[in-house]
Parts: sequence; C-alpha cells; structure tokens
Amino acid sequence: MKKSVIVLLHSGYWFLYLCLLVLILMCLSVGTELKNDALFFSFRFGAIFVGFAVIPAVAGFYTFYSILFNRFLTRKKIPLLFLAGIGAAILCGLLGMFNLFILGSFKIGPGVGADGWVAMLSITLFIAVIAVLNGGMGLLLRGFIRWYDELKLKEDLARKNFETELALVKARLDPHFLFNTINNIDVLISRDPARASAYLQKLSDIMRYMLYETRSAQIPLRDEWTYIEKFIELQKIRTSVSNYAAYECSGEIDEVRIAPMILIPFVENAFKHAERVKSENAIRIHLHAEAGQLVFECENKFLPTAALPAEYGGLGNDLIEKRLQLLYPDRHRLAVHKNNHLYSVQLVIQTA
Repeated sequence: MKKSVIVLLHSGYWFLYLCLLVLILMCLSVGTELKNDALFFSFRFGAIFVGFAVIPAVAGFYTFYSILFNRFLTRKKIPLLFLAGIGAAILCGLLGMFNLFILGSFKIGPGVGADGWVAMLSITLFIAVIAVLNGGMGLLLRGFIRWYDELKLKEDLARKNFETELALVKARLDPHFLFNTINNIDVLISRDPARASAYLQKLSDIMRYMLYETRSAQIPLRDEWTYIEKFIELQKIRTSVSNYAAYECSGEIDEVRIAPMILIPFVENAFKHAERVKSENAIRIHLHAEAGQLVFECENKFLPTAALPAEYGGLGNDLIEKRLQLLYPDRHRLAVHKNNHLYSVQLVIQTA
C-alpha cells in the first residue's frame, strides 16, 4: 500500500477519534455547569483533554500497531500478545497519570493527592482501557494494511507468473534449435545413417519431454538431467571438437524433485555464448544433488569482443529470476559472474 494512503488512513482514524471524544464530552456537558461555561474551550481543559485521552491513546495505538503486531500476532503467539497488550495498556495508564501529575504540579490539571490511591487506580485503569481500545484498532488497521499488501503481492506474482509461463512456452517452441538440429541430422543421413538415427531419436525424446513431461509442477531431477544430456549431444553435432562440452552429475540425483525447465535455460545460454569459441572444454556443466539441495554450475568461454546475449534461451534474465522467486522463494541463490573470457552461473536450490 502506498505511503500516502497509509498516512491518509491514520489521519482519518485520529480525526474520527477526536470527533468521538468531543461528541462524548458535549453529551456529558448537557445539563451540567459546563453547558455555558467557557472552561470547555479553555487552555486548561485542552491540556487535561490531551494528557488524559489523547497521548495515552496514541501511545497504545502505535505500540500495538508497530511492536506487538510484528512480534506476536504475525508469529501467532496469541497468549504472549495478550500478556504484552495488558502490560502495554498498564504503561499507557501510568503515562496518563504522569501527565495528570505534571499538569497538577503546574496548577493546570486537577492534581492527584498521594492519599487518593483508589482514585489513582481508577483513573489508571480507565486510561488503560482507552489504550487497549485504541491498540485494538491499531491491530485491525495494521492487519488490514498487511492483508491488502499480501493480496496485491499475490496479484503481482500471478501476473508475473503468467508472463513467465508465456515466455517459457515461447522458449520451448523456439524454432532455431529445431531447424539447426534437423539440418545437421539431414547432413548425417548420407554420411552415417546409424548416427543420424540416434540423433533423431534424441530429438524425438527432447520434443516429447518438452510437450508432455513438463506439464507437472515437479519432476524427478534425473529427467531434467537426461534432457540436458540429450540437448548437449545434439548441440555438439555442430562442432568437430570432441571435448567441446564437458558435463557431469553427482550425488543423489534420483532422490530430488524440481520444477521442470529450471536448468536448461542456462545450458542454452552457454551454447549461445560459446558459439564462436572452437576449443576444448568451451562449456563445462556440473550438477550435484543431495537430500534437500542441488547445486548447478555452468560456465562457458566466450570471445571478449563478442556481445553477450541478454537472454537465457529465450527467457530474459529478469523473468528467470522471477520464476525462481515464484517457485523457490527464499530457497534459492543465483550467482552470475563474468570476466574477460569466462561466463559462469551457479544456482543453489533448497528442494526440501
């Protein structure tokens, strides 16, 4: 919620609170000596009014609003909230009594004698009740603002998720990889039919994976890695360097499940970066998985004079990070580094 709206809500509440107090005092003054007395509009009355009903109310409201809400209500510690609320109300009551003592010492307020313990206790409890009522309104207002912010955040996340999924679909249907692979297989058909058939089978498996296997919210990490292996093998057709791309996985890869198409954009990006590099180990990919966590590392060489693509396999950097935030909020860490000739990505995901 915008700060200007929050300020307006606070101002509106205190305006209504003051109007309510004035209305109550006017009703109490009917038929009494205050009806035609100028005391009702005097400085003395205003000082007592502020010290007795306004300052403790403000203190109680913002104590509940700023401190108790975050420390106890959001953490669902209701008994502690109840106890802390009582303590805060008592402190506000003592604050009101302190105000009356100060006013009395300056001959402004009525003053409270040291022997008026019953009166002092009654006034303190009454002020504490005022503080509790305002504190409750503070909790309600803070809860409303939090609810609105969460609702707005969910709407924004849903919209961003929709945009991300659209971009992801476009990345899956990117024709460049498909056309290049088909052309390469077509060249191999006359030279090495058996090898061409094997590559065609890999392409068929990739298409089947993209069209059917990725519909689930979670898939085995083994399936994602198998897809990456086949993708790399098809990309290596375009180069004569045998060790152009090195890749390996380790750990409990069969025990981990992740969202589909999380890792492949980084692999696609690596091949785009290293497109003009013709050397061994131009691309290195490593995946390590263990119970509850996976670590994915992908690095590639590139020509320092070449401009790096601004996208991960058709997905913009911002969309990739937003998708990770949607799927693994506060459970992932993405680090991207670039020096003169090496571009590296490390992604750590807490899967459990």
